[in-house]
Amino acid sequence: MQIKRYRKIYMGHAYFFGYGSLVNRDTHDFKEAHAAQLSGWRRVWRHTSLRKVAYLTVIPDETSRIDGLIAAVPGQDWAALDARERAYDRVAAAHQVTHALTHSPDIAVYAIPEGRHAVPTETHPALLSYIDVVVQGYLREFGEDGARRFFDTTGGWQQTPVLDDRSDPVYPRHRRLSLDEYGFVDTQLRERDIRILRR
Repeated sequence: MQIKRYRKIYMGHAYFFGYGSLVNRDTHDFKEAHAAQLSGWRRVWRHTSLRKVAYLTVIPDETSRIDGLIAAVPGQDWAALDARERAYDRVAAAHQVTHALTHSPDIAVYAIPEGRHAVPTETHPALLSYIDVVVQGYLREFGEDGARRFFDTTGGWQQTPVLDDRSDPVYPRHRRLSLDEYGFVDTQLRERDIRILRR
């Protein structure tokens, strides 16, 4: 009976597909969430004029398939998410998302519009505190294999300097990781010869 009531609550809601920090459930209050996959989009590092640092976005790619998290947006109240993702457009993607739900809700993905983003630079680097949060989410949802897949299916690592702000995090939703989680992140960056900038 409890399961039926739970499903009824969320049947009328739309969902978002998160592929970066939104995979980490500690960064948001959307309770009903499930692992999922998005086809037709590739995850890449980009920066925009709206933010000083680089973040993840997705760009169209028919050959790509990435892991992520879908979560219900109660009452289809997108205001808080739209504010959080203010550099992005909200794009309909239900037909591109594979999930285990028993119904077929509307699903949106946030993507920076073409022409409004550029490759990261030393002036606009990715934050290590942001990467920590994203990878922690993938470790929890998909395990180490899935977290390695996150690195493998994300484009732009070699062109993206990473600012080591771990001791004094710049990312507003930063989280503390376990020593094993920090070690996993550091190993993946080292194995890919990612350029680290010291503050």
